Order: sequence, then C-alpha cells, then structure tokens
Amino acid sequence: MSTVDILIEALPYIKEFHTKKILIKYGGHAMIDDSVMSSTVEDTVLLKYVGMQPIVVHGGGPEITRSMHKLGKKPKFIQGLRITDEETMEIIKMVLVGKINTDIVSKIGLHGGKGIGFSGKDTKLILASKKGPHKIKDDETGEESIVDLGLVGKIDSINPEIIKLLTTNQYIPVISPIGIDCGGDTLNLNADTVSGELANKINAEKLIILTDVAGVLEDPDNPESLIKNIKISEVDDLIKKGIITGGMIPKIETCIKAIEGGVKSAHIIDGRIKHSLLLEVFTKEGIGTMISK
Repeated sequence: MSTVDILIEALPYIKEFHTKKILIKYGGHAMIDDSVMSSTVEDTVLLKYVGMQPIVVHGGGPEITRSMHKLGKKPKFIQGLRITDEETMEIIKMVLVGKINTDIVSKIGLHGGKGIGFSGKDTKLILASKKGPHKIKDDETGEESIVDLGLVGKIDSINPEIIKLLTTNQYIPVISPIGIDCGGDTLNLNADTVSGELANKINAEKLIILTDVAGVLEDPDNPESLIKNIKISEVDDLIKKGIITGGMIPKIETCIKAIEGGVKSAHIIDGRIKHSLLLEVFTKEGIGTMISK
C-alpha cells in the first residue's frame, strides 16, 4: 500500500474520532521494552495531534516484582493477586509513581506532546476501600481458605474533574493505578479495572488495552486464528468453549463493563508490535480483538 493510500484510509477514522477521548492502558511488553514503549508513546502523541484526546493508565507488575527482588523482598501472589503489606505498598508507589509514570511523561515530551503524570490519589481522582478477605480454593484438595490481601483496594468512586481540565488544555494525562481511602491511606488497584471504570466516567469513545498477546485466539497455538470482533453476547460461549481463558477473562470482563457503561468499543491489542495503536485505530483491518455491543 502506498503512503497516500495509507493516509486516505486513515482519514475517515481521524474525522470520526476527532475530539473524542481514547483511554489507553499501557501494559505487557509496552512497559518493559524501551523501543516498543517509545513507539507506543509516539502513537499516543500522534493521536493528540490529529485531534483526539488520549488518556493513559499504566500498569507495572513485572517492574514492581523486579524491584522487590532487588530490595530483598519476596513477592507473594494469591490467584494472580499481589499480597500488599505496607512495605510492598511503598515499593509499588516508588515504581509506579516515581519511575514508570515519570518515564512515560518524559517520553511524551520527547515526542512533542504535553504529558502530565499523577496517581489516583491526586485530587482524590480515585476513592477506594480495602478489599475484603479473599476466598481461595485449593486445586488439589478442594479446601477453601480465607486470605487477607492487605492494601489491595476496590474502586468506590472516580472524580474525573482533573482529566477534563487537562484534556481541554491539550495535556495527555498519565495515571498510576493507586487510590486513596477515606482515611488517606494508599491502596493498590488493578490497572485494567482502573482503565475500564475511568473510560466509563470520562465518556471515552474507545478503551484500548495493550497486552502481550495478539488478542483473543481461537487456537492459542495459532496466531493466525485471531478473532477480530466479539459481541458481548458471544463472550459466555467463548469462555465455556475454553477459547477465552486465564488472564484474558478479567480483561474481557473489563471491556464488557466499559461498554455497558457507555464506551463505544473496547480493543485488546498486541503491545509488542511497534505502532500497534495506529494500526488498530486508523486501519480497516485493525490488529487485535474488538469487543462491542
């Protein structure tokens, strides 16, 4: 395809999404490979310059785990959920707010954008409360036990005032997924959940989740078996068939919740591919799985 054809193909999408908010969740390889991160940030800045309003939420699990090991602290997980004591919470804040967030903001500036970083604690963006004890079941014995996850939170409310202020003034907000409770304590939040609930609250046109897989695959061993479009009504059947499994289930659930809350479409795309954001937003084919009503 010639350069002119590519630009012409992009035109209707530029027109359709002009001034619309696009919530992008940075995760997976896009967080740990510097060159991929740079291209993802470059895409984000380009979305801004063609008239869209990108908002970024980032994760940082692998980086948190690496930092814990460096500091001599062993990470503990229960069914994929990080047990978060006070010492772990300090490390999480250091990595998410002090390192990853500032790195993304710096790269936005490098590519000519105006990034501004903060966490869910700032301006009480995300009010949260501590999750109750988590019930787990032993796969071998079938016995159930109760585990306290520590300083892990669930979202109670989101105050999007700061997001509206920043996007109106041409800034790209970059948000770390930690919240604050009514006593002023910090709580660790799931970045996918923050992305979905924030997308609802700001009336985003799209939610785009960058991850380390091509999307939903009919056959996990065959990258050519990508399912490009999934309607909400089809999800239960795909879970029963074992096509949507493991860590993909909560991502799909986040997408469904976002769409039911008013987001027009949600996309799970491969963040390992350079310029995956542009390929998903500006081409007919896209590169990932789109979930819609």
